Amino acid sequence: MKRIMDILGAMLGLLFLSPILLLLFWKIRQKMGTPVLFRQVRPGKHGKPFEMVKFRTMRDANDPDGKPLADSERLTNLGRFLRASSLDELPELWNVITGDMSLVGPRPLLMEYLPLYSANQARRHEVLPGITGWAQINGRNAISWDEKFELDVWYVENRTLWLDLKIIWLTIRKVLKRDGISAKGEATMSKFTGNRP
Repeated sequence: MKRIMDILGAMLGLLFLSPILLLLFWKIRQKMGTPVLFRQVRPGKHGKPFEMVKFRTMRDANDPDGKPLADSERLTNLGRFLRASSLDELPELWNVITGDMSLVGPRPLLMEYLPLYSANQARRHEVLPGITGWAQINGRNAISWDEKFELDVWYVENRTLWLDLKIIWLTIRKVLKRDGISAKGEATMSKFTGNRP
């Protein structure tokens, strides 16, 4: 049932949101140039890599040594709006259709984090990653990494179809309020450095 809901939800989302998707595509290309989409390899179920696709929110900018500037310096005004409204996540509906993601599940983080998880934290990869999840409606980027992982594992242990529907509904409310967009003092979220014993 979850897979059926994912496919139907993603297809209906792409269909009804297509005018917004086209408008954002044009606006990003006008303001930031190409590429319009941001693609990055992320860990999926059981840590299997997949290419996640989002709308681009940052400009390309490096320091004198050729290293990318901090997120806060590369994030554009349009990018801030896209993140605050979560519109940058809309292309991930395609990842749901291809089966790499679900509408609901722990958010896919960075590949470099995989060896940093404790055994319990790594349980977040027992299910497909999601566009939204239990941690997103309970603090998003405004909570600590430990709290976020605890919420992810709680979801893994307690997931049901009704819980997914509740999370989707609460996500819509959360997005409209623009809660928990960034961690204190960060453009998005501080880097996870691990806490394995």
